[in-house]
Amino acid sequence: MIKTTGFLRLSLLLSLLITACSGGDTETRVVAGNREGVLHFGNYGEPQGLDPHIVTGVPEHYILTSLFEGLVTKNPYTLDIEPGVAESWEISEDGLTYTFHLRDDAKWSNGDPVTAEDFRWSFQRATSPLLGSEYSYMYYPIVNAEAYNSGNLADFDQVGVKVLDELTLQLQLHSPTPYLLQLLDHYSLFPVHRATVEAFGDATDRLSNWAREGNIVTNGSFVLTEWQINSHVRVEKNPLYWDADKVKLNAIVFYPTENQITEERMFRDGQLHWTREIPLEKIPAYQQDQPEVTRIAPYLGSYFYMMNTTRPPLDDARIRRALAMAVDRDLIAETVTQGVYRGSTSLVPPGTKGYEPPKTFSFDPEGARHLLAEAGYPDGEGFPAFDLLYNTHEDHRKIAVAIQQMWMQNLNITVNLVNQEWKVYLDSQNNMNYQVARRGWIGDYVDPYTFLGMYITDGGNNKTGFSNARYDEIILSQAPSELDQEKRYKLYREAETILLEEMPILPIFTYQYKHLASTNLKGMPDNIMDYYNWKYAYLEPDE
Repeated sequence: MIKTTGFLRLSLLLSLLITACSGGDTETRVVAGNREGVLHFGNYGEPQGLDPHIVTGVPEHYILTSLFEGLVTKNPYTLDIEPGVAESWEISEDGLTYTFHLRDDAKWSNGDPVTAEDFRWSFQRATSPLLGSEYSYMYYPIVNAEAYNSGNLADFDQVGVKVLDELTLQLQLHSPTPYLLQLLDHYSLFPVHRATVEAFGDATDRLSNWAREGNIVTNGSFVLTEWQINSHVRVEKNPLYWDADKVKLNAIVFYPTENQITEERMFRDGQLHWTREIPLEKIPAYQQDQPEVTRIAPYLGSYFYMMNTTRPPLDDARIRRALAMAVDRDLIAETVTQGVYRGSTSLVPPGTKGYEPPKTFSFDPEGARHLLAEAGYPDGEGFPAFDLLYNTHEDHRKIAVAIQQMWMQNLNITVNLVNQEWKVYLDSQNNMNYQVARRGWIGDYVDPYTFLGMYITDGGNNKTGFSNARYDEIILSQAPSELDQEKRYKLYREAETILLEEMPILPIFTYQYKHLASTNLKGMPDNIMDYYNWKYAYLEPDE
């Protein structure tokens, strides 16, 4: 526990002095990493896996973007699209046809060339209904991709993914999609090495070992060299990467750091260059005493609870709305999160590329009690206790405790708090084995669709049971084909209004990210997506 702000500076100085005086035997990871070009990165949780067509989490994202590369990538300073495996592309005047020209020096880590057929086959795998990718909807702008993914179309040759020659890939869209290039930078649209996947079983086997250490073949700027469960994942610079000369880091070591108190201590002890989090109670001390290592900035993400609408009593929208209206978000933001997060009553963060979400409710305990009474539970009488699930994390626990108390105080209902480690928590959500569960969503690109697209009927990331025909029509058909942004945003607001009235999700905060970062670490600028392009990152050696 930090009792004085000077403690932070003293701790760091002592650590550096001990390193300087004692020689290599006691050298910290950070000091050695600065010299050797090895980044030590706090990565939140043990990765669910490394198959880009199956995983869904942020911890997996940062590892996968080091191992794989899609058709395009992004500049971390501007978030502008840059060439990846595709060195150039053309877009037809009607915005429906994208033709990508792949570079002839792109290779897999085993030396095989990366071809247009690799992308075609990978896209077929990712949209196969047998694989069950939770991100399959990311492909839906492509002609017939949704029909193929839903099983209504058996022939992938009728999907708008065509190989024109070995290095030319063409995508045909059913309607103009302004954010398509941003989609193509998401790991769910990365290519995988067909021969490697098939060497370990069927292409749609979710339990395959193809993506394990010693087996995996990748095409990104780094290669997997070590994966010790619950310890670390190590990737090293890929000498066969087409842009290897631009890659400055020699290796990145990703550590599962679900316990943020331990993670912060690792940073103070010189074991990490970067943390995923800062314990909320320590933010004021860091901001005052070490602002140079404190990174807090707006983040395109929402923190919310999702509700299993298939289980009574949460199958009643009045009860779900009552739960939402009984939470004082601003109070929790100010007290529990130290003012870092901002209370929110929408799924889409306000100001997402000019979009302003609807406001359909507010903190209203009296109104919440009225809805609960309407649903048959006056003053909470007879309301069954239910579980609130969150993944192991001190911030999530504190927020859950605050909301538990508000529900008791404002609605007289009992909530049991249940925490699970990351993989188990994801399994519980995937199997809908929960009643209310913490959920966070980070935008995959800067457009409202990245949030609203999750809640289409039977969508891969829709773990609530929510289904609404009008919502589906807007999100899947009307909004994507509307070229006028003002009209498109009006449609999005209508869809989000439906979502917030039926309330399968309970908005709580708009995120800001909060990291501790070594001053030696460069090339990882603040941006609204908290996006890192690993070939821009580097470490300055100590003087």
